[in-house]
Amino acid sequence: MPTLPILGPGLLVLQLLHVALPSGPLERLPPARVVVDSAQRSIVIELPPTDLPAAGSDGAVTVRLLPVYVAEIPTSGSVFHAQIDLVDGAGHELPQVLVHHFNLADPSRRELFLPIALHIMAASKETPSLSVPRFVFGLPLRSGQRLIASAMLANSTALAYQRVRVRLTLRYEPDDQLWPAFPAYPWVMDALFPLGHPPNGSKAFDLPPGRSDRSFESSPAVAGTIVGLGGHLHDYGVSLRLTDVTTGEVLWDAELVKDAAGHVLSIPVTRLYNWHRLGVHIVPAHRYRVTAVYQNPTGRPIADGGMGAVGGLFVPDHGTRWPGVDPSDTLYQRDLLQTLRADAASGAMMLMPHMH
Repeated sequence: MPTLPILGPGLLVLQLLHVALPSGPLERLPPARVVVDSAQRSIVIELPPTDLPAAGSDGAVTVRLLPVYVAEIPTSGSVFHAQIDLVDGAGHELPQVLVHHFNLADPSRRELFLPIALHIMAASKETPSLSVPRFVFGLPLRSGQRLIASAMLANSTALAYQRVRVRLTLRYEPDDQLWPAFPAYPWVMDALFPLGHPPNGSKAFDLPPGRSDRSFESSPAVAGTIVGLGGHLHDYGVSLRLTDVTTGEVLWDAELVKDAAGHVLSIPVTRLYNWHRLGVHIVPAHRYRVTAVYQNPTGRPIADGGMGAVGGLFVPDHGTRWPGVDPSDTLYQRDLLQTLRADAASGAMMLMPHMH
């Protein structure tokens, strides 16, 4: 999953469109523990504890899929920092490598390029703490806002862990401050948008031998400026680009950090803002495309061997209303169902072959 800034667009003067959502799906979700420390200006979202057995004797990884939880935000402010931690029942910090993924979504706001729920952040064991300059950018959250949190744990070691808790810490500035100058929202564009592979929306695709590519294009719902972006590719990735299809201009060409065998080690985040400009301006009248290119040298297909996503931080034009969601939209409904899918597999545990 992408190692991306968690934040996206807005100004304190930005008017947010709040849409009444069907209460049923969220009301049925178990609550996450949410604690505010006003002195430290932090919001902690903690998922209930679960046991994580050791890996199988044959080396198979033990995977724990947690239920999907709802987290109600108890204060208003602008988030500028996020960090994932893992602790056991005694409060001891556990290795980050146990986190397969953590997702946080806002069902009341839409994505920039699709009419689906806004995915605020996606983190994995490789994801460092995520930050933006606190006086410049911030993700607006309001008191009473309900977010959807989900996670999966994976243990490839011979050690078993009891009462493991996944904890997300959000640092924020209260909404009575003069800063940040640009409240902002996250955005993402995936090569397998809009819904990925059914039934669970997987964004992984098979790699045929040789060269291949996948792409998706769309127009943003509102005009604004991309101020930072990054991406995600799997091994044998050749390039990841964001292009303005209307003009033909390449807006971003990822700098891939790879080893001699062609394994993608990282894609550094690109910050487009500096002292004299905010970033790259995009408009609804243009179409934009993400393209992931692979070169599979193995001579055989690689099942689910590819992914291609780009995303980051977006600031809408001054005075622009950030669009809300349409709960009756079938694409919104299908995406929300995929987001809630782990609830049906509450507490599921499985063994997976160890793969690098």
